[in-house]
Amino acid sequence: MTRTLATARRVLQQLSHDRRSVVLVVALPSLLLAIFRYVYDDSPAVFDRVGPQMLGLFPFVVMFLLTSVTMVRERTSGTLERLLTTPLRKGELVAGYALALGLAAVVQALVATAVGLWLLDLDAERPGAMALLAVVDGVLGTALGLLMSAFAVTEFQAVQFMPLVVVPQILLCGLLQPRDQMPRALELVSDVLPMSYATDAFSLLAVGGTLDAELATDVAVLVGCCVAALALAGVSMRRRTA
Repeated sequence: MTRTLATARRVLQQLSHDRRSVVLVVALPSLLLAIFRYVYDDSPAVFDRVGPQMLGLFPFVVMFLLTSVTMVRERTSGTLERLLTTPLRKGELVAGYALALGLAAVVQALVATAVGLWLLDLDAERPGAMALLAVVDGVLGTALGLLMSAFAVTEFQAVQFMPLVVVPQILLCGLLQPRDQMPRALELVSDVLPMSYATDAFSLLAVGGTLDAELATDVAVLVGCCVAALALAGVSMRRRTA
């Protein structure tokens, strides 16, 4: 844990010196949520219905992009290669980055939730559960960003993973069309996408659902996806820069 915490502290210090990244982490999801709110200024019922899903989607997208680009930058600069020549193991390295960027995701999701509930008047009967889901979605974006960064050689390639990993989940998660109304093949694909379970959980909260067992299942699936992505990121991380 000492090496993991030291890695997390270094990443947080490095992130704190990059003011643009700090603004990106803290403010961008809230800004996007505000824009979405005023797009439907004349139809507040639409924002109350779809806004919760956006509250989970925006942190997920931002953290995926930030994490994948950050990790590729560390690799291309030689930082990762130098770290892996020390007694620091790959699992400890991944855990350190996940802890640091996961804390950033927590701050981001909590700020976005507070803005949505108190400034944008997002209707929510269970704000605590909504905040928890937003945090889990942000951490999921971090975990998938760490995993995908292992397959990118340049920062541009890391950005290219967005349409491959993120966009299909937006299209198939049930946000645009209920999943049970999709063609059967697409419905089966959506069943294995993490954002499908996030959307289902936010949809339950948006209508004031009290199906605690179903919500717990969705959260458990999302947490399991985070753990699996981090484990795969540790296994697939290369010791040498390509």
